[in-house]
Amino acid sequence: MTKRLILIRHAKSSWEAPFDDHARTLNARGQEAVTAIGGWLKSKGYLPDTIYSSDAARTMETTERLVAALGTAPSITFKDNMYHAPPATLMRMLKKANGDTVALVAHNPGIAFFAEEIVAQKPDHRRFLDYPTCATLVCDFPINNWAEAVSRSGQVVDFVVPKDLA
Repeated sequence: MTKRLILIRHAKSSWEAPFDDHARTLNARGQEAVTAIGGWLKSKGYLPDTIYSSDAARTMETTERLVAALGTAPSITFKDNMYHAPPATLMRMLKKANGDTVALVAHNPGIAFFAEEIVAQKPDHRRFLDYPTCATLVCDFPINNWAEAVSRSGQVVDFVVPKDLA
């Protein structure tokens, strides 16, 4: 059996209200980027059945716009512990996940470090290590359930950033 993970950093956010980082929403560029990423995921058949997202405004908006672009109805759970979560927290989330194709929508630097930690071999893409806004990794795991997921075991299927789709 194979499980698929999709790791998405939230799209570009606005700095109009920097006094509350948790409340920052997407800017116009971010809104366009997440729609493009959603269209790319749909065109490739990378459709999550379950999405776990940080409960920050920008990750929630990224998730909602992503689902609209996918045209599907995955199970969505917004989690406060994913807000600026370190890799260990994201791994714990993944190990408890339900679904065959799970998407995690989170923040840097945690999601970048987690992406690097989870794959057996990094993709040959110049932006993988800095994981810019809306960067998206798709990787497969030869496991029966998410509790079996371990570091350095994900096989990269695809990696893209919004500029690749322009």
